[in-house]
Amino acid sequence: MAGLIPQGFIDDLLNRTDIVEVVGARVKLKKAGKNWMACCPFHNEKTPSFSVSPDKQFYYCFGCGAGGNALGFIMDHDNLEFPEAVEELAKKAGVDVPREESGGRRKPRQPTDSPLYPLLAAAAEYYRLALRNHPKRQAAVDYLKKRGLTGEIARDFGLGFAPPGWDNLGKHLGGDDLQQKAMLDAGLLVENAESGKRYDRFRDRVIFPIRDSRGRVIAFGGRVLGDDKPKYLNSPETPVFHKGQELYGLFEARKHNRDLEEILVVEGYMDVIALAQQGIRNAVATLGTATSEEHIKRLFRIVPSILFCFDGDQAGRSAAWRALESALPVLKDGFRVRFLFLPEGEDPDTLVRAEGADAFQARFVQQAQPLAEYFFQQLMIEADPATLEGKAHLATLAAPLIEKIPGNNLRLLMRQRLSELTGLGNDALSQLAPAAPPQDAPPMDYGDYAYAHTEEAPVQQQWTPRREGKGGRDGKGWKKDFNGKGGGERIPRQPPVKVETPVLAALRSLLHHPTLAQAVQDARDLAEESDQYAQLLVALVEALQKKPGQSTLALIARWHGTEQGRLLRALAEKEWLIAGDNLEQQFFDTITRLAASQRDRSLEQLLRKARQSELSSEDKDRLRELLSRPAGSVT
Repeated sequence: MAGLIPQGFIDDLLNRTDIVEVVGARVKLKKAGKNWMACCPFHNEKTPSFSVSPDKQFYYCFGCGAGGNALGFIMDHDNLEFPEAVEELAKKAGVDVPREESGGRRKPRQPTDSPLYPLLAAAAEYYRLALRNHPKRQAAVDYLKKRGLTGEIARDFGLGFAPPGWDNLGKHLGGDDLQQKAMLDAGLLVENAESGKRYDRFRDRVIFPIRDSRGRVIAFGGRVLGDDKPKYLNSPETPVFHKGQELYGLFEARKHNRDLEEILVVEGYMDVIALAQQGIRNAVATLGTATSEEHIKRLFRIVPSILFCFDGDQAGRSAAWRALESALPVLKDGFRVRFLFLPEGEDPDTLVRAEGADAFQARFVQQAQPLAEYFFQQLMIEADPATLEGKAHLATLAAPLIEKIPGNNLRLLMRQRLSELTGLGNDALSQLAPAAPPQDAPPMDYGDYAYAHTEEAPVQQQWTPRREGKGGRDGKGWKKDFNGKGGGERIPRQPPVKVETPVLAALRSLLHHPTLAQAVQDARDLAEESDQYAQLLVALVEALQKKPGQSTLALIARWHGTEQGRLLRALAEKEWLIAGDNLEQQFFDTITRLAASQRDRSLEQLLRKARQSELSSEDKDRLRELLSRPAGSVT
């Protein structure tokens, strides 16, 4: 497993990076005052609402709410994980990314510069040329033609041919024992445990290269042409290939259309390719594994809608239910999941060739079931709500699953539906699933912030819609459909945004004016353990005191990918509408109040302890210190 990237390196890398240059390399920007504007790359729009601030080194879209720093943009736009995004920025800056283990020891970079990548690329080229030139290629060519594939599709997906024989690829790539060892690590060769002999993993098969999000070959799938078993064979797990995370065809789908609205998940390589042959270029497939939560998280970073397409037999319905269970914990409001079941004995490959693309796509509209409908339909097969016993069993089955859903609106609506079916109220259902659902954020909804509440600027509501498809919600609160058009159902506006608490206001002040931290003394005396906001304020103050002069983006990068990071980003993305003097006074007023409260709590605890038993010398020193310190003395 790759080691941690040192935080100091990330700070330095962000300081070296100009977000305008990063975004401008991918999106056409136009100067607008001190900022740059563009049409948002994350949703369709005609009027630019995507802003890039060189001062704050942040981007923000006022249409869909997307925002972040250079790392966040690279992750969202290029569909990269955090370490890959760091690697991308480091490559641009001309520096290597250090790694360290938990003990702090440096570890070499991996696996983004792994020697396995060029080796796998060479193997893919060998297989591709073998499909064109090898004397025994005809069986593979006939098979692909029989499946209705053209040379163009074969080229787009890099299809190839592994000739019959034990060591064709091994001889072609050749090399010393070190090269052979690398081929074993890449899954290209297999070693016999008893004899030690090495031979090609893929033999007499049509080859399907598997690419990662950057288009690099990371593994292969092979479909047998003879009678060998198994019919389909995948590469094993390797340092660059993890079956539970990758999706076949995702790179090709995104390359064909950067503005995907929905992704179709099917079961096999040939389903993906046959659909692409018919012009349906948004299909992907898992790689011999069930659809995982990681798969769905990855897809929801790209599109707001997923359509699972399964065979209509029992195996297909079992796979669909597993996919549903994986989807529940990541199903936020604004995302949707649907299920389409094909006639028994058919799969996407055979059906799309038989009826054509238009008829096949018509099934998406006419037959696909929303997740909630499929959820209750399946559970009611096992638990019949027509009887009291069935109602009780249905509630027992459904309530814990519903509570996994992070989307508040969907969870509430599904709970209401369960209540209608069983006659049980919220209190009774809550007892069946006492655990609180996972939350995207701390209790305060900081994602839909307005402006600061001051005498100069009263609270105003800034509507920042979630991704409800391309268009989100329009200005009148109507949800737009997935073509960006109006006419969807009416969705009530959220209630007016709450006034920020003093601690959140102090956090925002510190992000916009980091030098304030230098005037704070004894930061650890500001917060108790249970106050997450105050604890974050303390951490921010200490980070700035240890390393003065850090930029806003460097501070936020410390908490990237966490709830704290999302809170800090949301706070930093809004400008203060308050004079500098007032802002500073408000900050120190908050610090003083926090210190006084914490001092009172500590005093109370020590005095209570003194009444019950003898204080230790350390406790006595602490008590004398607190009694002698002026209340709120922190600056």
